[in-house]
Amino acid sequence: MLKRSSLSVSIAIILGLSLAACSDQTEQQTNSQQASQTEQQSQLPAPPDAVEKDFIVESPVADRVDTYYWLRDDERKDPEVLAYLEAENEYYDAYRKSYEQLEQTLTDEIIGRIKQDDSSVPYVKGDYEYYTRYEEGSEYPIHARKPVSGGEEQILLNVNELAKDHDYYTAANLTISPNQNLLAYMVDTNGRRQYQLWIKDLTSGEMRKQSLDGLSSSIAWAADNKTLFVIENDPQTLLSTRVLKHQLDAPAEQAELVYEEQDESFYMWLSNSRDNQYVKVQMSSTVADELRILDTSTPDADMTVFAPRERGVQYSAEHINGRWIIRTDWNAPNFKVMQVDADEVGSRDNWQPLIEHSDDVFIQGFTTFTNYLAINERSDGLRRIRVLPWQDFEQQRYIEAEETPFVMYSQRNPEQDTDTLRYGFSSLKTPTKIYAYDMKTGEQELLKQDEVLGDFDSSNYRTKRVWAKADDGTEIPVSLLMRSDFEHDGTAPLYQYAYGSYGSSSDPYFRSTVLSLVDRGFVYAIAHIRGGQEMGREWYEDGKLLNKKNTFTDFIDVTEHLVKEGYAHPDKVFAMGGSAGGLLMGAVANMAPDLYRGMVAHVPFVDVVTTMLDESIPLTTNEFDEWGNPKQEEYYNYMLSYSPYDNISAQDYPALMVTTGLHDSQVQYFEPAKWVAKLRDMKTDNNPLVFSVNMEAGHGGSSGRFSRLEEVAEEYAFILDLLEQ
Repeated sequence: MLKRSSLSVSIAIILGLSLAACSDQTEQQTNSQQASQTEQQSQLPAPPDAVEKDFIVESPVADRVDTYYWLRDDERKDPEVLAYLEAENEYYDAYRKSYEQLEQTLTDEIIGRIKQDDSSVPYVKGDYEYYTRYEEGSEYPIHARKPVSGGEEQILLNVNELAKDHDYYTAANLTISPNQNLLAYMVDTNGRRQYQLWIKDLTSGEMRKQSLDGLSSSIAWAADNKTLFVIENDPQTLLSTRVLKHQLDAPAEQAELVYEEQDESFYMWLSNSRDNQYVKVQMSSTVADELRILDTSTPDADMTVFAPRERGVQYSAEHINGRWIIRTDWNAPNFKVMQVDADEVGSRDNWQPLIEHSDDVFIQGFTTFTNYLAINERSDGLRRIRVLPWQDFEQQRYIEAEETPFVMYSQRNPEQDTDTLRYGFSSLKTPTKIYAYDMKTGEQELLKQDEVLGDFDSSNYRTKRVWAKADDGTEIPVSLLMRSDFEHDGTAPLYQYAYGSYGSSSDPYFRSTVLSLVDRGFVYAIAHIRGGQEMGREWYEDGKLLNKKNTFTDFIDVTEHLVKEGYAHPDKVFAMGGSAGGLLMGAVANMAPDLYRGMVAHVPFVDVVTTMLDESIPLTTNEFDEWGNPKQEEYYNYMLSYSPYDNISAQDYPALMVTTGLHDSQVQYFEPAKWVAKLRDMKTDNNPLVFSVNMEAGHGGSSGRFSRLEEVAEEYAFILDLLEQ
């Protein structure tokens, strides 16, 4: 049920004051804030005012008028549209001028915590150990390797050199050939995630751009070291649809079509199996999977269907020693593990059980070794690792956690014939630790702990797991980070984050950036709301399709709980979410605007119905099973009832910072642009509304590590400036 929360009642509960007294106090605070904001905004130029142009959005259910639809320009070239976006950037720059020193302080502070000349822990594959390192002051990584037997470093890619003539540059999915003499990688130069294939000869150093463009980032090698498999995207929808077999340096027209996906509800990617014996092409929709495999020694053979797709059955598989290990939800909502001999693939009837389904444990994934199986799983909303010897599963053991809440996960383990598992451990106050775990003895070695520069001391912080009760009685887990000297008296500011879609879980990883808020007295909260998978598959099912509103009301209930329990002052609550988490921000802003002092919505998906009606927009058809198909009346009406853009009303809204990237292929820039334009016309408050458009980037923001941190500093400066008003 949609609801609005009464800020006055919340204050009364916390402070024990009469409702009338609380109302007077709140009114005084509100008047003071409005006066401050009015004074600040009086010194600004007028915000951009997008003109309204009637446009009919047609639907089999009902037509709607969208007066800002004209802001959509698929070519990103319309002078009127670009002028409007530039005007929004100019307005944002004028707004932030008043706190530019704070923003610079935060930038220096956040970057100052980073060990700039850092290096990853090397992993061994074949004759080399591979790693990534950064140099002092550099934006981009250097990918390198050294012979295991000893010898000098060999630079695979210095991304700083490659990116120097580009405003945006990503080198993705570096993939070494079987003989380890060639490097294949994908390049994106505008953030739209449409890649070009490049090859580097590691013997001669020669780099060659291949003739294929418009690709996904996935790559798989055949055993002959000259045949590559890649995926070509549809130029309109950007869906990954065509698997191509490409001979090195051959023209694009000679690439052979191996497979073409006809069902636009499926994503597709490919890779090599961990033992490099197979090419794997994985097709996945929200509710079904299909895997096709090909022996790398016979690249001209036909691919084999591992098991035919069936709606309601998801699976993935990995090969080891003549058999396939399978993770599947076949009659197992929280997934189970099965196996099949390599010569018996083709039907699920041949699958044999290994690890049965549990109502209390969600199997996240697994890593196969010659002698052991390592299971990544969730229980009580936390990620753990369970190690089982193939010879006797009764001898299983869990890797022990050092504290809670935490996250534990398998690191990169390319070699199967080893008894050493590499894994990562982190918490909100503990920087990531990389361990080598001896699966035979249970002993472990700390290989590295991320270094945080400055005066960071983990003992200055404490973490906590609390549970907030939703309206329907469901207990929502919440991870908290605060200073050790935190006073539990209801005076602290709160920064609350959540995502809550696609079954993607928001784990309590360490983030050094958020210390800039926590050190200024904030409580940092991750709300593990429904729509993720923190509490198992049912947690996801209860937050999608016709249950989607649970995601939004859970977030609101968490806020109310934290305020009621004295973790935050009711007038100092801030919220942030991005992408589908931006949808969360937009819905909550409409439903409970009085709970939040300010909100940050990064690349927000806010025009749900119009986007999901248009199958030419990237990703739309893939997501009917996530949001619903609005061409069906039941889903149309439900989606329309929460779509942030469609539910803007003449009411007061929190201060809002909205961001987007002009080349975003996941959430097109025009969704937040229209949302901001309509909010400007409809909202009745004087609270700030700023819109930052990165004209050179896509969904992930800037590509350089420092420029990304600068964007975080912008967000925090916006919040802290509001707090001081």
